[in-house]
Amino acid sequence: MRTTDFRLAPPQGQATAMFVGATRYRGLRSIFTMTRTWVRLVRDMRRMRGYRWHKVYYEFPFTLGTIAFFADRDAMLALARSKHHRELMIWVTDETKNATGGFIRLYYADPAGYSNGVWRAEGNTMGHIPTFTPMSTEQAGPPVVRR
Repeated sequence: MRTTDFRLAPPQGQATAMFVGATRYRGLRSIFTMTRTWVRLVRDMRRMRGYRWHKVYYEFPFTLGTIAFFADRDAMLALARSKHHRELMIWVTDETKNATGGFIRLYYADPAGYSNGVWRAEGNTMGHIPTFTPMSTEQAGPPVVRR
């Protein structure tokens, strides 16, 4: 069901800002070296106002990435100003012997979305929406046809 009330959703569903980033390290030595600062960064992030949830991912051979959710844009941007984040970014970018590349993308949620069942604040029901959300070229979305 369409909703703007996500207070019963899990932490990821309550977030309105999302960070996706990754760094390709030069090798295992670089990964082991950055681990100490990274652990401190994650500890700080979990304690920050507005932190909701995060997950780390790996891509062969030496890429580590993070997906993190925050209550709002300001909470997400506060992490970039933290001591350990700055230390890690300086270490990655100033010393090219540590990493060969990286990226950061920031995403923001629309106020409205969808919820069903136990995550539905309006009632613990499951159900379909009657129409699809309109695309940028549409005034209204087409009806959802159930077969």
